[in-house]
Amino acid sequence: MWIDTHAHLDAAEFGHSRRDVQARSLEAGVRCIVIPAVEPGNFGAVRALAHASSNVYALGVHPLFVDKTSESDLDALRVRVQDAMADSQFVAIGEIGLDFFVPNVDRARQIWWYEGQLRIAREFGLPVLLHVRKSQDALLASLRRLGWANADLGGIAHAFNGSRQQADGFIAQGLRLGFGGAMTFERARNIRSLAANLPQGCLVLETDAPDIPPEWLVRQNPPSFNEPAQLPRIAQTLCSLRGWTPSQAATITTANARAALPRLAAWLDAQGNGQR
Repeated sequence: MWIDTHAHLDAAEFGHSRRDVQARSLEAGVRCIVIPAVEPGNFGAVRALAHASSNVYALGVHPLFVDKTSESDLDALRVRVQDAMADSQFVAIGEIGLDFFVPNVDRARQIWWYEGQLRIAREFGLPVLLHVRKSQDALLASLRRLGWANADLGGIAHAFNGSRQQADGFIAQGLRLGFGGAMTFERARNIRSLAANLPQGCLVLETDAPDIPPEWLVRQNPPSFNEPAQLPRIAQTLCSLRGWTPSQAATITTANARAALPRLAAWLDAQGNGQR
């Protein structure tokens, strides 16, 4: 069993093909997909899609959407999270974090939203799905300031591409690190080195569909959107880097995803899909 720990199935790129996307993922052996929200306007959509497709979801405001929100939206998020705690398919706060790659985005506002959402996660005992782009040290500073390691809530640093020292910092805070399509490019030496050498217990797999397509989709003419069905082939790169069989990769990364997202594990067990 494979778990895609980060895929935006509600994205407009999938249009009317979502059922086909889900069917292909199941055929490929992807038994569960985590669908993160990105802004208040799609909270309902990700919940409905998770229920319609027998997947799970997270609620949160992405750093590149904070300029479209008001401070009252943070209170509204807390209410939505409180309500969602009764929903077994709700598993985390996400996608949240910081993005210092895109120019002209208010960093102070991003940090305010990020730390506010961390506090909501702490209040409800939930892990987080973190957006990490050119912002590793600032993300870690907030986690340390808010005592994330002591809270023992964990989560996933999605699409990780920092230094080994930064990776160790996130692991020390109790987070797993997400690896996906970027790992399939030979020129992605830093990501591939991390995937090859980090402790196996911190690795999870993701697609970030429809984004971060693997190397073979980029080479297609025209290039194709990423989707969860690509996850097992993406995992072959991890197998090559670590000397694992596909069965080992599936077992290890599934166990890590379950540990990172305890409500996901509980839901899988309730469905009879709980590979340990």
